[in-house]
Amino acid sequence: MSEKPTTAKYTLSEIKAARARGEDPTRRDAPEAESLGEDFWKDARVMMPRGKTSVHLRLDSDVVEWFKAHGKGHLTRMNAVLRAYVDAHKGRG
Repeated sequence: MSEKPTTAKYTLSEIKAARARGEDPTRRDAPEAESLGEDFWKDARVMMPRGKTSVHLRLDSDVVEWFKAHGKGHLTRMNAVLRAYVDAHKGRG
């Protein structure tokens, strides 16, 4: 099984300090965003992560409020409920 990549958060000052120490993992030949020009950005588009689909969904307000009342991650929990339903009904036709 492959490991999931980890995400780290840094402040701008931490990033600048790491660069000053020569610890910046960015490739030296990577262009600066400002140097890419308008032609590069005119065709740029937002890419959603693979395996997920963004949808607009109308739900009963009380259902949404119930999930929200249980804290951060309500959309992830909603997805987990739908996943459990799909998994339970696979193969039933």
